[in-house]
Order: sequence, then structure tokens, then C-alpha cells
Amino acid sequence: MNAELVVSISGIRDTTRDAAIEFAAELDQRGVPLSLLVAPRLKGKYKLVEDPATQAWLRGRRARGDAIVLHGYDQAATKSRRAEFATLPRHEARLRLMAADRVMERVELRTRLFAAPRWDASAGAIEALPEVGFRVALGLTSILDLEHNVAQKVRVYGIGEGFRAEPWWCRALVMGAARTARRGGMLRLAVSAAQLERSGPRQAMLDAVDLALFHGATGTVYRWEPPAIARAA
Repeated sequence: MNAELVVSISGIRDTTRDAAIEFAAELDQRGVPLSLLVAPRLKGKYKLVEDPATQAWLRGRRARGDAIVLHGYDQAATKSRRAEFATLPRHEARLRLMAADRVMERVELRTRLFAAPRWDASAGAIEALPEVGFRVALGLTSILDLEHNVAQKVRVYGIGEGFRAEPWWCRALVMGAARTARRGGMLRLAVSAAQLERSGPRQAMLDAVDLALFHGATGTVYRWEPPAIARAA
């Protein structure tokens, strides 16, 4: 069975948008769509609602087949050195999810897909997701269908945002991606937009994509498929 290839970019904002645009163009040439992990707020007082250029680019990418994934609310650590949703109880997670969902609806980027910052969500956060209308939770080692409580076990190979970015790690990622693609199943690649500004990590991601395609992988996106209607979220 040929592998499915899912490539995601996180940390997309005004200062990293150009790097994301260039990487997206490279994947367009290869026929590989993107899953775009978007947070309403980021460090440095960044707010998506105040960035119409990034909003427009994201909406345009979704219109051509890319997927939008909610990637937290403001990505602020809730405990020392822990990601935003890593330790939240159900009630607090629900409040943050509701706030983020409202912003995403306002900028016409609402989605039913969720990936916690650093792919780390507490049990309380997972419980809160369906209460706010989310259908899929993407974790470090699994993809959880929240409607049916069924998890697909598949890990993420990443660069940046919780993953290393040193040359040795980039080489290991490329080799691991090739092995996964040869075995079939799903290959999940993730990169932060900030790392795409560096030639080494950017080339490593492209090499991993090219090797996966060489081994017969087919590009796809994270998605929720409602009954009788299959489409990218």
C-alpha cells in the first residue's frame, strides 16, 4: 500500500508568511497540498485579525485544497516550560477553544481540526474539543477521531516548534521519512514557518517530501469527513 503524505506548516504570521509562500510554491510544483496550522495570537503581540494579508493568503490556500488547522489560541505557556494546552483542565481548555473558534470564524478560517501547540494536549483539552465542535485532534503520535473516539497511531516527523533543527536531526528526519514512505501508511511531516527561513531545515523538508514521492506516497491533508460528504476541513 502506498503511503499518504501530510505536510504541515505552523507559526504562520506577518514575519514568516513569505517563507511559507515560497515553500508552498515548491510543494505546488510537486502536487502536494498543505495543512496550515494557525493560531489567532502569537508571541510579540501578534493578532491574526490585524493581519489581513496573512488572512487572505490562508483563505486562498484553503480554496485551492489546503487544510486549515486551529493551533491553539495564543500559544502562551500555562505552566513553566509547558505548551498552552498541555496541562489545562477541561473548563479552561474550553474557554480558550471558544475564544479561538470565534476569531477563526470572524476571519473566515473556521475549522473542525485541532492540533495543540507542540502537539501536546491534556486529557481535559481532548474532552473539551467536541464540546466546542471540533471533530479531529492531531497529536504527536496519533490522529483522534473525536466523533467515534478512534485513534490512528502515526507519529509526526518535525523541525522546529518542539522538534530539533540541528543538521544531524534534519538528516535523521529525511531518513526516517524515507523508511516510513517505503512501508506505506501515513507519513506526517511538520515544520515551523520560522525554520523555513533557514536553508538547512527547508531543504531537509523538501528532501523528505521528494523521497516520499519517490517511494510512491500521495500528498493529502488532515481532514474531517462528515457523513456522505468528503472534503478538506
